[in-house]
Amino acid sequence: MEYVKSEIISLKNSPEYNEKWLQARIEEDPSIIGIGDLEFRDTEKILVGGGRLDTILYDPEYKKRYEVEIQLGKTDETHIIRTIEYWDLERKKNPQYEHCAVIIAEDITSRFLNVISLFNGFIPLIAIQVKAVKINNQISLFFTKVLDEAKFELLEEDSISEPTDREYWEKRATKNSLILTEKIMNALGGITSEYLLKYNKHYIGLSKNNIANNFISFVPRKSVVLLHIRLERSDEIDGLLENSDLDMLVYDKQWKQYRLRLQETDLVKNIDIIKSLVSQAKDKYMS
Repeated sequence: MEYVKSEIISLKNSPEYNEKWLQARIEEDPSIIGIGDLEFRDTEKILVGGGRLDTILYDPEYKKRYEVEIQLGKTDETHIIRTIEYWDLERKKNPQYEHCAVIIAEDITSRFLNVISLFNGFIPLIAIQVKAVKINNQISLFFTKVLDEAKFELLEEDSISEPTDREYWEKRATKNSLILTEKIMNALGGITSEYLLKYNKHYIGLSKNNIANNFISFVPRKSVVLLHIRLERSDEIDGLLENSDLDMLVYDKQWKQYRLRLQETDLVKNIDIIKSLVSQAKDKYMS
């Protein structure tokens, strides 16, 4: 068996694989840091009062933003202060979201862990150590979560509706989840037959005569589709969903909508419940 030599390299001392390079890799595929199927939202965001937040990531299933700061080499006190400060500014500016601070560094020292562990439980903060390994002139990145956050109640979603197209969503999600979105539309039959899918940056809504009518909306993921149904919460609907085998996510209080994680099997097993809720949402929305 051939032996392949590997080498741990210092990103801090590398002229090529520097902080900007690492930041770009994370923004290309946020899942590599190991805290979920996240989406990239913003980079080098200039904050009120000064400073630039490295990266903002977002989890649309749990309606949560991650304020990410990157530190090459060893962590230090200024880094934790900056990370918490940026997290605090973002949560105050956007209180409709749940927020979590994330520190990514090459070397998270025991002293640093002792300091940030004092905050954990009061400030949602995750610490991740990254190692870069060179093998045959190729660089592999390894992310290890060394401090997890305390769990807080979930809270909203983006209201921005910047237009995009189907190709954008094929790259952001998958072709299969786009096909599933279209199958859901078709399965709803006459309820949505006069509407078209309207592709926006953060969700897929409905339009009729080029006017948005979002009594439902879709967020395709890699293997499932999130269906948002705009209805006031009620004990009757809660009971209906709890007694079904539909995968129900946390109710969205901000936008007053039920959120279901749908797979293709739901179009056979649960289509009657889905159609009933969508029909109610359409009637309420249009009244």
